[in-house]
Amino acid sequence: MSSSSMKTTATANFYLPEECWESVFTFLNDDKRCLECISMVSKQFLAIINCLVFSFQICDQTLPFIPRLFQRFPNLTSLDLTLFSKDGDIDELLYQISTFPLNLKTLKLSNQFTIPAYGLRALSKKITTLNSLTCSNIVSLDNDDLVRISDCFPFLEELDISSTSVETKLVEIDNIDVGLETMLTSLPKLRKVNIGGHYNIDYDSLLLHLCKSCEFLEEVVIFDCSLLTHNGIASAIRERPGLRSLSFTEFGGLGNSSHFINSLVSLKGLNCLNLSYSAVTDELLSSIAEEGLPLRRLVLSGCSRYTYAGIFKLLSKCQSIQYLDLQSAHFLKDSNFVELSLFLVDLVSIDISDCSRLTIVTLSALLRNCSKLNEVKMEGTGTTKYMGVENSSTLMNLVVNPQLKSLHLSDNKWLTEKHVHVFASILPNLQLLDLSWCCRISEKGIGLVLKRCSKIRQLSIVYSQRLEPLRMNFKVSTLEVLNLSRSKINDKSLNVISKSCFRLLQLDLSCCLNVTEKGVRQALENCTQLREINLTYCTKVAVDVVDSMLFIRPTLRKITPPPHFCCTESKRKLFSSLGCRLIC
Repeated sequence: MSSSSMKTTATANFYLPEECWESVFTFLNDDKRCLECISMVSKQFLAIINCLVFSFQICDQTLPFIPRLFQRFPNLTSLDLTLFSKDGDIDELLYQISTFPLNLKTLKLSNQFTIPAYGLRALSKKITTLNSLTCSNIVSLDNDDLVRISDCFPFLEELDISSTSVETKLVEIDNIDVGLETMLTSLPKLRKVNIGGHYNIDYDSLLLHLCKSCEFLEEVVIFDCSLLTHNGIASAIRERPGLRSLSFTEFGGLGNSSHFINSLVSLKGLNCLNLSYSAVTDELLSSIAEEGLPLRRLVLSGCSRYTYAGIFKLLSKCQSIQYLDLQSAHFLKDSNFVELSLFLVDLVSIDISDCSRLTIVTLSALLRNCSKLNEVKMEGTGTTKYMGVENSSTLMNLVVNPQLKSLHLSDNKWLTEKHVHVFASILPNLQLLDLSWCCRISEKGIGLVLKRCSKIRQLSIVYSQRLEPLRMNFKVSTLEVLNLSRSKINDKSLNVISKSCFRLLQLDLSCCLNVTEKGVRQALENCTQLREINLTYCTKVAVDVVDSMLFIRPTLRKITPPPHFCCTESKRKLFSSLGCRLIC
């Protein structure tokens, strides 16, 4: 048999239908870098993977390529325009999008000056499948804009018109209550809504109108709502017993009235509750526990008035909580969390940052008792006053935890090199580690983490003061994001780490005062896939290095130049034409 015949036979034997390859690639969909490599194997694989891309972010640099992008990715259902410049013609962009046969379901239009009326109208005539719209942080929002949204997309199920921007709040002087009520009345299928952060709104009246008008309403988010009262919330949610998720932050009042408590616990399907930066009493927490509400997410970040007794009773009864946020609960001690962790059998993510009395003992209990734990945020804990003397058995009690992927430990005075060595040994699947502002961690600890944690993708060591001398005689092929800002790293160590972490996508060197243009050039040469670099306040980096960056590393898509760089409009356009944004 000839060699060509053997190859043909082998190919036939290993043939798999596209449906099988699609299932394989779908399983790998979280690993974008892996899919990029696979897509280069053959045209068939590229075509299959292109069909698995459902969302895309459009910015100024992508405008010239939009027709090709929509042809390449035929199954797009979600578009994000939040990075599109306020100076750009977003109406024209939306009109252009409307000319393509997209089955669009989600559209994000945040951070614009106004609602693009012409563009939305054009889009609504051609695309009738849209059911989720985000228009947050619109600088100038009026009643006509709001009515126009419901006129264009009367079948919306999810809507976000919140405001977090200071600029938005300064401009917002008109009362938009009428527009909001008219809009909400015209959206009968609305299930999820975020209307927080606006001034001059009677939130009590608006929330009542919302709950009365929207039959299918399940989720309400109103943050920064000091004008919202307990009685207003209580009266409104009584009208909509099918509510499943409530987020009311910074709302008024110093206590929880019986009317408020009774109304809240009447929501038998409530699985998410966020009352951040509000007054929460033990009576409320106890009532939730006694009623046995099926909570999956509980957020009490920055809340006042509740105590350990209240949170103990709730967690001991509601043991299906998966996401827990108790930031700034200063009364919590290590001994408390040793007890609480026994109830958190389904816990996936926890944030206990700024809990000043918690130390490694709490982290040890969580890792030992919460087998499903995927993410821990424990920043700014264990202040000097409460550090105490660590029991030597604490580290010995730590067990291997293959589930944990994200560990945020910035600004912890108790964290030592010894702890980092143990983490590197017991967290084999760690993907994100934040050791920023941890002054007791040296270059040895950092090197050990990169060597042992073979799946690490993001590392933040902001303000690391002990990176000299850095020795790394191994390759870290998984690391994509490295934040070295405010560290004392110099050119030599930067060269070492960039050679080792050669597949970096993002590198933050802001405020690195010992780095020069030599170190920057070496990093660009070493990191062959680098897309973003930040040189803010790098005073020793010569400004002329910016002009040559794209020639050294053509993959760059975002550059924040060093101080004194002359950022002219012509340079912006030049870089933009090459597919790169200048942030200056």
